[in-house]
Amino acid sequence: MNLPSFDEFREKARAAGFDEVIERDWPPNTVLETHSHPFGVHALLTQGEMWLTMNGHTQHLVPGSVFELEPHVPHDERYGPEGAAYWVARRNV
Repeated sequence: MNLPSFDEFREKARAAGFDEVIERDWPPNTVLETHSHPFGVHALLTQGEMWLTMNGHTQHLVPGSVFELEPHVPHDERYGPEGAAYWVARRNV
């Protein structure tokens, strides 16, 4: 699998109108119950695995998977036994 570099991800995200780009790391077996964010999200999973549930649908994400969230969308996050890491671009509104 060929992932872009973090710099490439950041440049592309900024060109698409995202104003904040960061790296996130989650410890093994972390569970985040239903919550939402005041910003839009475009993210690329780089390590580990996670499950993202929204609108009654669960996605299993592995390295190379991309996910997006609109602002204020309720969702749950669950991280695998190795934890997970992803790069996330945020569009603050």
